[in-house]
Amino acid sequence: MNLTIVKERVPLKTDSDGVVRVGGTRVTLDTVIAAFNEGATAEEIVYRYPTVQLADVYAVLSYYLRRPKEVEAYLQQRQHIAKQVRQQNQALFELKGMRGEPGTEDVNM
Repeated sequence: MNLTIVKERVPLKTDSDGVVRVGGTRVTLDTVIAAFNEGATAEEIVYRYPTVQLADVYAVLSYYLRRPKEVEAYLQQRQHIAKQVRQQNQALFELKGMRGEPGTEDVNM
């Protein structure tokens, strides 16, 4: 019996917002890599995110381990964008005058 070696695609897709997702799910590459870097095994990642298949997690981790600089650059870019969005939201939705905010009085109490 001969073993047929088949080239398989990495189960990563970029959505319309430019976010890389795993195996046709809503689980992001960021999420899987963060869990892995925190010490989670592939099995633990699947337990946390049951919509992802175990084989897909292993394939994504293999991709990450073979291309750490590329993946880390993508993750840093995503962190930078998230920081910008947080800053924009803070500017739009300033907490001044909100109930419980230090320096404000709650007239309803």
